[in-house]
Amino acid sequence: MVSAYATSGTRPPAVAGSFYPRSADELSRTVADLLSAARAEERASVCGIIAPHAGYVYSGSVAAEAFASARSVEGRFRRAVIIGPSHFVLFHGVAAPSHGAFATPLGEIPIDTGAVKMLAEDGLVVIDDAPHAPDHALEVELPFLQAIFGAMPIVPLLFGAVSASAVTAAIARLWTAETLLVVSSDLSHYETYASARAHDARTAAAIESRDEAAIGPDDACGHLAIRGALIEAARRGLALERLDLRNSGDAAGDRESVVGYGAWVVVEAP
Repeated sequence: MVSAYATSGTRPPAVAGSFYPRSADELSRTVADLLSAARAEERASVCGIIAPHAGYVYSGSVAAEAFASARSVEGRFRRAVIIGPSHFVLFHGVAAPSHGAFATPLGEIPIDTGAVKMLAEDGLVVIDDAPHAPDHALEVELPFLQAIFGAMPIVPLLFGAVSASAVTAAIARLWTAETLLVVSSDLSHYETYASARAHDARTAAAIESRDEAAIGPDDACGHLAIRGALIEAARRGLALERLDLRNSGDAAGDRESVVGYGAWVVVEAP
């Protein structure tokens, strides 16, 4: 962790070749195919999405549904805030990196360093590269953003041991009309197919009713990011609509121990 904010280079991809293709050409084709197969309608009123972050062979088609809903708003947003859980590094707070960009095989995505500096000065984030270095939660979402929005700047945030209100505060500070909120989270983990379907249906209902208190760490690894988004969505009168709800058993065939995936769009309420 660094005590003062200063930009330092580019964060290289950590899971290229494992969670998604390492080759730029293959990755571009894969993402294009996933987006073209998505059934989600493009939504002019979209202001946020919830998408899973597993390997593309497992959750790529579900993630594509979320991102496909934002295709029609190219040019409306000037940045994306991406928030998800730290899987490997324990820390307190919400962590932003010191880097000036994140890289994928498709190229570099600039970080909105002004926004990061503002969050750090306001005490809403810590500057810590360690959680970001190995983690896939944000990285796997980036090729979808690149395919739709090009090199639009991002604000990448990982949460550690922190309260839902602290996550909400960071989201609220940055979520403007020109900012796409991307919440990165899988759902239930390592249950049987039938159990996961029932469990994820309950979580989906809680998300769609904006019942943030009903969502815990056993329901979604990104539970605090989801809760923060739901709290702020409720405050703004925004609605969440389900686009897809599946699990790894639907993609990989193994139904004895599956991981759940869901896609939602955040829109202005009717």
